[in-house]
Amino acid sequence: MSRWKRPLTAKEVRLIAKNLGFKYRNSEGGHENWVRYDPLPFRKMTIDTHLQPFADSLVMYMARQAGVSVRQFYDALNR
Repeated sequence: MSRWKRPLTAKEVRLIAKNLGFKYRNSEGGHENWVRYDPLPFRKMTIDTHLQPFADSLVMYMARQAGVSVRQFYDALNR
């Protein structure tokens, strides 16, 4: 596994969400909902906090929800 594709913690994913312009909306159980209204289109990203550290498949799914590539998702951690 390359260094940039390591498992992420919920804390790191929250930071990525903030750096990508998402705002915390609410949580239900172990699921946190983050939303971004601008730039359009509206995006909603769900962070399954009870499944951390997040495997590649979950990171890929969250990146898709955010509308970015997996590489861009990891790069947002260092902004």
